[in-house]
Amino acid sequence: MRIGITCYPTYGGSGVVATELGIELAALGHEMHFISYSQPFRLTGRESGIFYHEVPVSNYPLFEFPPYDLALASRMAEVAEYYHLDLLHVHYAIPHSVSALLARQMLAQRGKHLPFVTTLHGTDITLVGMDRSYLPITRYAIEQSDGVTSISQYLKDVTVNNFGITRHIEVVHNFVNCDVYKPFADEEARAQARARFAAPDEFLFMHLSNFRPVKRIADVVQIFARVAKQLPARLALIGDGPDRSTAEWLANSLGIHDRVQFLGKQDRVSELLPLADLMLMPSEMESFGLAALEAMACQTPAIATRVGGVPELIDDGVNGLLFPVGDVDAMAAASIALLRDPERHQTLRKAARKTAQDRFCSTRVLPRYVEFYESLLSNAGTQAKGELSS
Repeated sequence: MRIGITCYPTYGGSGVVATELGIELAALGHEMHFISYSQPFRLTGRESGIFYHEVPVSNYPLFEFPPYDLALASRMAEVAEYYHLDLLHVHYAIPHSVSALLARQMLAQRGKHLPFVTTLHGTDITLVGMDRSYLPITRYAIEQSDGVTSISQYLKDVTVNNFGITRHIEVVHNFVNCDVYKPFADEEARAQARARFAAPDEFLFMHLSNFRPVKRIADVVQIFARVAKQLPARLALIGDGPDRSTAEWLANSLGIHDRVQFLGKQDRVSELLPLADLMLMPSEMESFGLAALEAMACQTPAIATRVGGVPELIDDGVNGLLFPVGDVDAMAAASIALLRDPERHQTLRKAARKTAQDRFCSTRVLPRYVEFYESLLSNAGTQAKGELSS
């Protein structure tokens, strides 16, 4: 198949999932075309079967806000026509599904049918989409999509209840390549790589996010500060965003800045996550928790919050630990108790990896996307034949 993918190319869950999906599908022999204002950060530009098409946006002085959604729709239609795309798959409803709808209508005028799939990721529904300014158009775009998927049952339920959607929404969980995200096979190699971040007698905590308020970065620092009072430990923070300066200030104020490393945005997080003993994910909301899944695949269990779709990934006390939002004392105490119990820690580590392998590996999830595409294209072909015969 020839598939167009549109996503936000920045450091966030929806962009990561979309990019990894394109990479995995290209590895299966499909031709993938990314259409966005910038190349997704996890693409190197050297992947076989993957092509990138930039969306130029006018800076004409008349426009206070450049009309990216219109430019995107035009570029989608162009790429679909020039490269004979079979379908578009847009990630994050706003504005991508609206742009895909416009592209489909533009091509229909020329007798070409371009079906599109919308994948709902989280804040496009729970935050931005619920804004009264966007709710009607978000609902309309979802209803007009040829196919809709959601990354968790939680997000599907929220979409149905809050938007009054009656159409079918397929739940396809996020995934991870378990051959890339995996623990070190050689413990000596792990120790050498880990030495960059922590001494052999120190525990290593990690956090991975876009540092937005919903991720509660201050809680990450507060949890670690409590742990650091009782255990020799270090914290590595991967990513960047608006709350980074707050976290840096807090680490300095609490006197732990010398134990905290801000690593910024990293392309190869699969090489960092296996070095950690625990992942901290105390988010206000997560529609799934991709960062936790990537850590779990690397045999690093997560200390997380019981919100959104996280319980669909983390079974409390089995492959990780869940807590109420903001309960930094409980999260710190549980981290300390777990690290002081090597046998239990090892049990959780193995269970975390097994969960990723059994339920969320790309080899298990990718076939569901392929089947979904094929079903959609089959239905589109049947519909087109019916229209011709009538």
